[in-house]
Amino acid sequence: MAARSKARKRAIDVLYEADSRGIAPVTMLSERVAEPGTQASLPQYAVEIVEGVDAHRERIDEILATYSHGWTIERMPAVDRAILRVGVWEILYNEDVPDGVALDEAVSLATSLSTDESPSFVNGLLARVAELGPTLRA
Repeated sequence: MAARSKARKRAIDVLYEADSRGIAPVTMLSERVAEPGTQASLPQYAVEIVEGVDAHRERIDEILATYSHGWTIERMPAVDRAILRVGVWEILYNEDVPDGVALDEAVSLATSLSTDESPSFVNGLLARVAELGPTLRA
């Protein structure tokens, strides 16, 4: 697994845990940086992702709620929420990552971490975000 792929996975772990515990992602991030537990320290790109998602979370969730037809944010599996938040952040706010790479990585993570239906849901929703990207950046 490539370094950025591992960083994305670690960022999703932090975002998922924060969501599950009902705490802010940056609070969870601070805990993981201070005490990584049995895992290696967080890669810098994982830190950047979590901080970026946290900084833009309100807008990211607004976009997800708008374009996820028939699904509320709360109804989505927590791991899918984390994957989608990372995907939207990479597509809209990280110019270093091509949209296609962000999309492929998110689908790959959904395939390995979530339900059988999740990859197609993640793919469809993030493809729409990528298509509308220039109009969604705020």
